[in-house]
Amino acid sequence: MIRVVLVDDQTLVRSGIRGLLALTDDIQVIGEASDGDEAVRVIATMNPDVVLLDVRMPGCSGIEVLKTLKGKERLPPTILLTTFDDDEAFLEGMRAGARGFLLKDISLERLAEAIRDLAAGLTTLRPAITERVLQGIKGAAASFPRLDLPDRLTHRESEILRLMAGGFNNREIADAIGTSEGTVKNHVSSILSKLGVRDRVRAVLRGVELGYI
Repeated sequence: MIRVVLVDDQTLVRSGIRGLLALTDDIQVIGEASDGDEAVRVIATMNPDVVLLDVRMPGCSGIEVLKTLKGKERLPPTILLTTFDDDEAFLEGMRAGARGFLLKDISLERLAEAIRDLAAGLTTLRPAITERVLQGIKGAAASFPRLDLPDRLTHRESEILRLMAGGFNNREIADAIGTSEGTVKNHVSSILSKLGVRDRVRAVLRGVELGYI
């Protein structure tokens, strides 16, 4: 059972997410908090496997919660939740130690998948990619040249491809994942080569088609 602490200042949002996760067989909400200060205490006490943390809260924000827990070396794998695309909050959250970033309009299946990924030691980075946008991309004709059987991407390449889908440039990606811009540039070149495409837009479309995004 994956033990989750849920942090959001809106009671209705917490109730909704808790109700959805109750429909899964392997995820259990063991604690809740309605503000940042309470979140620090609950997370430190409950020691959850995964934290779902609202970015924007009155007083102590989700980013400040991350920084506080990270400073105490008590930061569990954390997914930041937001109701809107916020590039600045995404990058700041990644630097503060978040391992995932999701919009609140995500489906139960995607949310549960993200929680399972974090519990397994992976990351979940889906900035600016809502279910609406994904459906629109999937519905578009992929009428561009590419290899029929591309080489499989590594975990790091998949992570960078998701950031590319969010519109982030190489420098921003490097800042988010803690590496150099040159290393990111090499990864991007490898991604394009493996997917058999010639630019980042086609790489994102191909990534959606293959299930990387």
